[in-house]
Amino acid sequence: MTGVLAVAGGTASGKSTLAEALSLQYPESVTLVHLDDYYVPAHDPLRGVWTVSADGHAVLDWNHPGSIDETAAAHAIDAALQRPGVLLVVVEGLFALSLPSVVRRAAWRVYVETPDDIRLARKILRKIEAQRQDPRLSLRNYLQTGRDRHAAHVAPSRAAADLVVDGTASEAEMLAAVMPLIGPALTSPPAAPSQTREVCGVPDSPEVPALAM
Repeated sequence: MTGVLAVAGGTASGKSTLAEALSLQYPESVTLVHLDDYYVPAHDPLRGVWTVSADGHAVLDWNHPGSIDETAAAHAIDAALQRPGVLLVVVEGLFALSLPSVVRRAAWRVYVETPDDIRLARKILRKIEAQRQDPRLSLRNYLQTGRDRHAAHVAPSRAAADLVVDGTASEAEMLAAVMPLIGPALTSPPAAPSQTREVCGVPDSPEVPALAM
């Protein structure tokens, strides 16, 4: 039986880094589902949630869970669960702990927490390097909608996590933090989708443990 690990966190928090590190560590046993691949088509104005960018153009709101094709994402997770040899499906994305169809399938839930200023700096650098985007546009979009969307739709999902991981830590440290949670799944049948949170390591709040913080 294959299990699902849901990994959420803000933009540029390090959730993709953690997911890909797991995949590289266990290439035969771990497969990834990136929720970024399941946004509704940007050319379809009748689906998703739309907003106005800081440059005045109507755009799909990438920071709203209503812009994800949740049915398509759920089908991708179910297909990954059926792949021979796969013991762990890692679902990563902004809304991995917000979308009901993902949360229902998750046996383990991780939130990658990184300070807002570091996330913003990482995002701007990524936009400059990958898209040659003017950093002023990224900053205006962040101030106009990005900051509020994170507070409304991403940050609250931390409460659903079994484990909070420090997104400023190294890949090795993040892996070390998460392995006590999901390690047994890679050698034995995983647990059913979690109903309660486990306390692992030293908690930074009464409800959610934080490892490698």
